[in-house]
Amino acid sequence: MENYTMAGRTYRYYGTAAPLYPFGYGLSYTTFSYRELVLSAAALPACANLSVSVVVENTGQRDGEEVVQLYLRWEQPSVPVPRWQLVAFRRVPLPAGRAAKVAFEVTAAQRAVWGPPWRVEPGAFTLFAGGQQPAQERRASSPVLDARFGVTGAARPLSQC
Repeated sequence: MENYTMAGRTYRYYGTAAPLYPFGYGLSYTTFSYRELVLSAAALPACANLSVSVVVENTGQRDGEEVVQLYLRWEQPSVPVPRWQLVAFRRVPLPAGRAAKVAFEVTAAQRAVWGPPWRVEPGAFTLFAGGQQPAQERRASSPVLDARFGVTGAARPLSQC
């Protein structure tokens, strides 16, 4: 096999098909909201990591756990990439009425595309944070937040980062 693009072969590349049970699906007896999605930089060099934080709050009457999900979208990639890619997630237990700040690190490797070889490219990106994937049909009780950032400089092989 010499074609490694996987376009149209895996769920990450399907255009309209929705999963039967999305990531994080399950019963909950409480509700959550998200706010304050903060990126460490609006623009960063190709090989730099990006620090991200978001506040999740249990707005319901009962204690619960939320899976905070962080997705990445390439805005104008030079090669085929997924519509969005799950780059991090964390299960957060929260008592009723309490909030927690959740921090993530998005690495250059998570933004890399297959050329060949693996490489990091400049361009515009969007990060999504919430309890579900972006544009999910079965909506969670809170919206998915988004923030944009840019990567500057020349494309380079991931091995040089």
